[in-house]
Amino acid sequence: MKKLFLFSALIIALAVVIGCSKKKAENEILVGVVHAQTGMYAAFGQGGTFGIKAAVDDINKLGGVKVGDVKKSIRLVIVDNESDPNKAGSLAENLIVEDKVDFIVSGDEPPPMHASVSQVADKYKVPYITCVGPEEPWLGMRQETPTKWKYTWATGLFAIVSPVAKGDFRNKPGYTIMDTWTAMLDLFGSKTNKKIGIICSDDPDGRGWYTLFGPSLKKLGYTVVGLEKNLGLIPLETTDFSSAIKEWKDAGIDILWGNNPGPFFGAVWKQANTLGLKPKMVCIGRGALYFSDISAWGGDLPLGVCTEVWWDPSFKNSPGIGETTPVSLAERWEKEMKEPLNRAIGPGYRTIQVLIDAVERAGSVEGDKINEALAKTDLMTICHRVKFNENHFNRGPLVFGQWFKTDKPEKWELKVIFSKHNFATATGKAVFPKPY
Repeated sequence: MKKLFLFSALIIALAVVIGCSKKKAENEILVGVVHAQTGMYAAFGQGGTFGIKAAVDDINKLGGVKVGDVKKSIRLVIVDNESDPNKAGSLAENLIVEDKVDFIVSGDEPPPMHASVSQVADKYKVPYITCVGPEEPWLGMRQETPTKWKYTWATGLFAIVSPVAKGDFRNKPGYTIMDTWTAMLDLFGSKTNKKIGIICSDDPDGRGWYTLFGPSLKKLGYTVVGLEKNLGLIPLETTDFSSAIKEWKDAGIDILWGNNPGPFFGAVWKQANTLGLKPKMVCIGRGALYFSDISAWGGDLPLGVCTEVWWDPSFKNSPGIGETTPVSLAERWEKEMKEPLNRAIGPGYRTIQVLIDAVERAGSVEGDKINEALAKTDLMTICHRVKFNENHFNRGPLVFGQWFKTDKPEKWELKVIFSKHNFATATGKAVFPKPY
């Protein structure tokens, strides 16, 4: 599997080099992609880039994007930010200044990965269509900037606890982490001692989850062990988690919740099992989303771990381009990549759909005209409906998943166990307590 990823990364790199050697043709729209192909967010970028490329292939097969009276094909220039937020901005600037891209896109990556790209997008007035992870951490970063990143448009993902404005079609269950994750608590919380440990990496994404989860869980009647002293808010460079694990074990927590990168949580979870911490429920955002991340933990550590799911082939009324559907897109991934579904392909595909829609409505590739068109977006996509709020954010739907062991060669499958949406269905039944 690792050899396949390395080969795929080599092919992408070769395609980028070849693409960069060509000048933009008159009938082309040149789109830069800044996305991780290596590092801790490689699974995000590999899935997102696949979805972006799939959408571009689909529109080009139909003759391209209609710009006024002509059709133009899309050509991608893809660069690897190496999961390093400090490199992403300079890569974006090179794409604009040297490669002369018309737009920049990416699929989903955690909020810190987007800040420098958004700064560059504002500097050059080049629209950046992306997917920035949870709303609250991203908006917190955005509000601290002078320009408020007015050329960045976040096609998702969701909010942690913040309610939707009245009158918004998303003002209902299934659009925040809390109301989605608490489906597990509603069913099984009474079968625990209601003691929770929260484990979050100390970055903007993790801090947002930690500071919002804790008070919300306390209001629901749960005891969050060590919350006041930030016991579970831990720097990314940490390798020894034994002190926090010991406190959680001594307190007898039955539930472990959190948000952190896959390799980070893998290290936490290995130490927790070695030290005998065995909660009845484990729910981890970000770090438990992808097969390549959870399978690297080793053994049966992924078994029964839960996570949010923000795209699934079961989505109905969620059209792709041409004849592509959520099911057929998932089948393309599995056929080409020979591994279980990577759900980042949906958000990646969606960014191209949103870009195409804005270009065709604007009848132009001029940055300011596209920005104006993006503000008026109301589009059904492969990830369901996209409509931006005043902060350039589109809140997407959530369902809840759990990892199961299978008899397939890949061993692990993430199934949807709860959905509050009539366009997304459960594909598995929740298991509690977590097996060991």
